[in-house]
Amino acid sequence: MKKIILSSFLFVTVGFIVSAAEIVINGNDTMQFDVKAFDVKAGEKVSLTLKNSGKLPKIAMGHNIVLLKKGVTAIGFGQKALGAGANATNPLPDSVKADAIAWSKLLGPGESDTVSFTAPKEPGIYEYVCTFPGHFAMMRGTMTVK
Repeated sequence: MKKIILSSFLFVTVGFIVSAAEIVINGNDTMQFDVKAFDVKAGEKVSLTLKNSGKLPKIAMGHNIVLLKKGVTAIGFGQKALGAGANATNPLPDSVKADAIAWSKLLGPGESDTVSFTAPKEPGIYEYVCTFPGHFAMMRGTMTVK
C-alpha cells in the first residue's frame, strides 16, 4: 500500500513542474551563430546563453543576441538599429528595444551572458539577431514557439 501512495504522490507532483528550456548559442569570429534555429513551448520558461567563442577584440568583433517580437525581421531590425545609432560599443540603442523580447549584453572573446524570459504564448516563428554593426546580415536565426 505504501508503494501505491508514494507512486501516486510522485505522479501528481510531477504534473505541477513548470517546463523550462535551456538554449546555448555560440557566436564566432566568422560572424556565425552555431545554432540557427530552436524550438520552445508557448509560455515556457527559457534560459538563453550566448557565448562569444571568438578571439578578436570586442571592439572589432563583439556579439550580442536580440530575440525579436513576432513579425519583426532580423534584417529590418538590424537596419533600424543602425539608423538609430547602433555602434561597436552600443549595438542596441534604447529606442529600438520595444521590438525585442529579450537581449544579451555585448560580449568580447571568451565572455558569455544568460538571459531568461518566458516564451510568447502565441505560436509562430520569432527571429533573433546580433546587432553589432554589420553582423545582422549573417548572424541570425529563428525560435519557433509551438
